[in-house]
Amino acid sequence: MTPDPTTVERRALVTGATAGIGAAFARRLAADGWHLVLVARDAGRLTELAAELGSPQGREVETLSADLSTDDGCAIVEQRLTTGSPVHLLVNNAGISLNKPFLRSTAEDEARLLRLNVHAVMRLTLAALGPMTKRRDGAVINVSSVAGFGAVMPGSTYSASKAWVTNFSESVGQSTRPFDVRVMALCPGYTRTEFHQRAGIDMSKTPEWMWLRAEDVVDEALRDLRKGKLVSVPAWKYKVAVAGLRHAPRRLLEAVARDTRGRIGRDER
Repeated sequence: MTPDPTTVERRALVTGATAGIGAAFARRLAADGWHLVLVARDAGRLTELAAELGSPQGREVETLSADLSTDDGCAIVEQRLTTGSPVHLLVNNAGISLNKPFLRSTAEDEARLLRLNVHAVMRLTLAALGPMTKRRDGAVINVSSVAGFGAVMPGSTYSASKAWVTNFSESVGQSTRPFDVRVMALCPGYTRTEFHQRAGIDMSKTPEWMWLRAEDVVDEALRDLRKGKLVSVPAWKYKVAVAGLRHAPRRLLEAVARDTRGRIGRDER
C-alpha cells in the first residue's frame, strides 16, 4: 500500500493525534487529502483539531475520545477499525514514558506504560490487519523509538517497551507482505513535542543539534513506507546512532549506560 494523495476515499486513523508526531501526521495526511479518524483522550483538543483540519472540499474528520491504556478505550478504537468506512492507514502513535526509574516505580505505573506502549499497539494492529489483509490493501505505522535499540538508559522501561514495538512491527510486517499490506516501525530520536514536558522530564541540557522536527519525522516516515521499509529511522545522525547501538561491543554500551546512570527515560517523541 502506498500513501498517495491523489487516491480518493483514503482514510487514516491516528492515535495520540492532538500533539507531537501524531498531530504532525494528522496535518500532513489532511493536506494530502486523506479522510481522518483522530484518537486521543482529550475530547476538547480533538474537537479543536478536527475543526482545523476539516475542509469544504468534503474531507471527513471523525474523532474518538479514548484512553488506550484501558480495555474499554482499546475496544472503542478496535470497533472503528473493523466497522464503518475502511481505514487504509493506522498510525499507532500514542505512548508514554515515566519520570522515574524502575526501582522507584510502582507496578500500577509500569502496567499502564505497558498497556499503552505495547498492549494497545498489539490490539489495534491486529484489529486493523484483519480488514486490510482481506482487501489486500493497507498499512500500519507503529511509532517506536531509537531508544529501543539499546539499554543505555539505566532504570528506564520505556526503551524496553519500544524494543518490543520495533521487533513486533518487523515480524508482522514480513507476514503481511504477501497480502500487499505494510507494517513499519518508525524510530525517531529526540523530537520537539510535548512528550517530555508532559512526562516531567527535563531536557534542557540536550544539545540543539540532536532535536528533530515532528514534520520532518513524518515526511521521512511516509517516504520509507512507500519504499516498503520495515523500520524507518529518520535523520542520518540517528541512523548512525542505531548502527552503533546494534553493532557496538556490549562492554562499550554498558560503559555508556554507566555514564548516564541516575537519568530516566530521555526518550524522543
